[in-house]
Amino acid sequence: PILMILLNSFKKETSISTSTAFLPPTADTFAGAANYVNAISSKGFLESFWYSTLITVTSVALILLCCSMCAWYITRVNSLMSKAMYYLCVFSMVVPFQMVMFTMSKLANILHLDNPVGIIFVYVGFGAGLSTFMFTGFARYVPREIEEAACIDGCGPVRTFFSVVFPVLKPTAITVAILNAMWIWNDYLLPYLLLGSTYKTIPIAVQYLRGGYGSVDMGAMMGMLVLAIAPILVLYFLCQKYIVSGVMAGAVKG
Repeated sequence: PILMILLNSFKKETSISTSTAFLPPTADTFAGAANYVNAISSKGFLESFWYSTLITVTSVALILLCCSMCAWYITRVNSLMSKAMYYLCVFSMVVPFQMVMFTMSKLANILHLDNPVGIIFVYVGFGAGLSTFMFTGFARYVPREIEEAACIDGCGPVRTFFSVVFPVLKPTAITVAILNAMWIWNDYLLPYLLLGSTYKTIPIAVQYLRGGYGSVDMGAMMGMLVLAIAPILVLYFLCQKYIVSGVMAGAVKG
């Protein structure tokens, strides 16, 4: 499907809906960069790109900060509260989104979270389960000696975490960032439920790329799809080497 989108993004609209849709563009069907120009100049694309970037970057940053600190607390404080927090995060991974989406939408509306800033906190909540679980698996085996050495040198808990612990968590942090960035950037259902057509993210903007009587400019849509896929695809290929090491981190002691 990705190859088909890429090929048709360089074709004229009349050639996309025919039997040549699966063939590379020819001299007669080649449209150059016209589809991409139409996609960028279409109403709301740049605004949607900005909303998607803001929501994705901010949500991932907050997930990394909050979940790494939470995992460090869980692994270092042996109490009933820390155990309850850990199992609450594990339980949140089991509950399917479809089970809570209607009550979540109502609660988000009551709390005025149905806007580009409010949805960030909703994403942090939904992403906290898996992210905390992954951070906890790695943080269990971070040597306590380096934290004790930092404490002897006069570091408080906050400085110890940011100067000593978090740099050690880098492989898992990159993996968590990539997984959550791909999920949030490509997510359609949650923005559609909370933001609707008022604040369109890129997946929603693609849906609304329609003309009169439901007609769709397939050329511009193919160009918009490529532009939507490209940023997260580039991020994935640049950071893919960290994914396996980050997932396996903490699985084996030593």
